[in-house]
Amino acid sequence: MSLIKSISGIRGTIGGRAGEGLNPLDIVKFTSAYATLIRRSIAEGGQTPVAHPNTIVVGRDARISGEMVKNVVCGTLMGMGFDVVNIGLATTPTTEVAVTMEQAAGGIIITASHNPRHWNALKLLNHHGEFLNAAEGNEVLRLAEAEDFDFADVDHLGHYREDNTYNQRHIDLVLSLPLVDVEAIRRADFRVAFDAVNSVGGIILPMLLEQLGVKHVTPLYSEPTGDFQHNPEPLEKNLGDIMSLMAKGGHDVAFVVDPDVDRLAFIQEDGRMYGEEYTLVTVADYILRHTPGNTVSNLSSTRALRDVTRRYGRDYNAAAVGEVNVVTKMKQTGAVIGGEGNGGVIYPEAHYGRDALVGIALFLSHLAHEGVKVSELRKTYPEYSIAKNRIDLEPTTDVDAILARVKELYGQQPDVEVNDIDGVKLDFPDRWVHLRKSNTEPIIRIYSEAATMEAADEIGKQIMDVVYSLK
Repeated sequence: MSLIKSISGIRGTIGGRAGEGLNPLDIVKFTSAYATLIRRSIAEGGQTPVAHPNTIVVGRDARISGEMVKNVVCGTLMGMGFDVVNIGLATTPTTEVAVTMEQAAGGIIITASHNPRHWNALKLLNHHGEFLNAAEGNEVLRLAEAEDFDFADVDHLGHYREDNTYNQRHIDLVLSLPLVDVEAIRRADFRVAFDAVNSVGGIILPMLLEQLGVKHVTPLYSEPTGDFQHNPEPLEKNLGDIMSLMAKGGHDVAFVVDPDVDRLAFIQEDGRMYGEEYTLVTVADYILRHTPGNTVSNLSSTRALRDVTRRYGRDYNAAAVGEVNVVTKMKQTGAVIGGEGNGGVIYPEAHYGRDALVGIALFLSHLAHEGVKVSELRKTYPEYSIAKNRIDLEPTTDVDAILARVKELYGQQPDVEVNDIDGVKLDFPDRWVHLRKSNTEPIIRIYSEAATMEAADEIGKQIMDVVYSLK
């Protein structure tokens, strides 16, 4: 059994003893801590006033454990005196949108994202429909540990209602975006397949595609049973079935989403992966072509976004890993598009959250305007490959001291830019390496990028050898 407590929420495997897995007692504790944070923030004037400061939105993906977790979360929120709006089976971005449309005090998304079927999690939102920042997340952890919360008396219990309109309201928001060209998509007469990995994508993607004017749609694993037919992370090693379907011909593109539909990957018409790092790059190209502005991604994302941004004479900025960090940097720099290299597209014109629906609509608009095959579009972008490695350490190893030493060693070299906002990133003229300390286990993650996978792996292992010499 596993229970991981972090500033971004609580996630764990279902079952087990209290404190060892995601079970009802721990769900109550962390939901109560979150509700206490929201209540105190409102009382202290720490958040912008909203129309419904006593309301929390709850949405969930289709995991087998989702019904149980939802019942505990909603009952606990009512016990804390909050009114609950349960939007049912809904994507993470749909829940984010619902918070702002409800003008609620916050929201809880019940999803373990790309984790396997026996995991679940609580993702915690503020009144902007955005993830809590580090200080807020740490306060939730402190409140939960101290059990520093008071439940409402019988006269002040919260109320409960269900609202199943938000899938359509989310789609309406996407369709209203000026750069989503429904007529161009309809004229292109695309043949589209998708893999929804037996979660909520199977509900909302057919609705979206139909309303975008796509008449030929082939679904794969679209029944929202939560019994995932393959590892739900949208990586090439997990997507053999949809790639085989595409390799048979007859489709223009396939879309693959994770269980909560905030990550998006493309499969080309020839059955090959487009590359999840290039989801954001391609959408950004389309946005920048029509909207002058800057871009942001995290330190571990492809350099191709920087290259494309500079084509348009605009500035690219890197943020620490994590959606909340990317959003913060986007707001600071006035970015018109941003996100993460794992297929996460954040388009402020819609909302500040990774949103696969937005990504699909903008990608199809771009493809329709270009009038080329998906594989041909992919060739128009700079070619990079990212290698991922790890260094296992002893629990007593001083990881911070090792990273500080790496920074010192390479900071003296004139051809290397060093960034230490999140671990240490070494930016060479034609490649980069990013070293990050894990928050949950004694390891250093090593991400490296170069023009080929061989070169990326080579530079990554060179830096790993340096780290081994410092242990």
